Amino acid sequence: MPRINLLPWREAQRKERKLAFLVSLGIAGVAALVTTFMFNLYFNSKLDAQEARNERLRDEIRVLDKQIEKINDLEQQKQNFIARMEVIEKLQRSRPEIVHVFDELVRTLPDGAYLTAVTQQSSRLKIEGVAQSSTRVSTFMRNIDASQWLRNPELDIVETKANQPLGANFTLFADQISMPAADAKDDDGKTKGKTQNQRSRQARAEGGKP
Repeated sequence: MPRINLLPWREAQRKERKLAFLVSLGIAGVAALVTTFMFNLYFNSKLDAQEARNERLRDEIRVLDKQIEKINDLEQQKQNFIARMEVIEKLQRSRPEIVHVFDELVRTLPDGAYLTAVTQQSSRLKIEGVAQSSTRVSTFMRNIDASQWLRNPELDIVETKANQPLGANFTLFADQISMPAADAKDDDGKTKGKTQNQRSRQARAEGGKP
């Protein structure tokens, strides 16, 4: 006897297909969520690693900035030291020069005139004095112009005061000629040699050893 299925099999098949579709959809959703989570985890780890590298670079840059600042400080100290050495060398060179300048002022000053003040700013000399006449002042300026240590005499003022009938006050300017470094060293060596010779002569006079 044949069996007849009277149950609604099409409806059951449709439910089975719908259930399979929902299961597949759920599995795909879960797979998509897992994939998204893994991608987020991967990229977050990459971002964290890059941020760590950036922070390390920032730390290195800060260290380099401090080192550069120290180098700049050392360079500034070097420049200051060089400037001080140049000033000391210049003063050492000018030490015998000022002796020559004062000696030259005495040589160039004519009779009938005397100086009351001499001031110097850099290589510029301001000379103040009293002369019996303007001719003496002119002679003084010509002597300065012919000097080896002074040049460019410029007369500023000549005036006669009522309480000073025998002379006229004058003010003039002149430039000091700098001595070359080699000549300054030679002159300084000669000065030291003269000082040592004087000490030797003094020691001989006192009966000591030179």
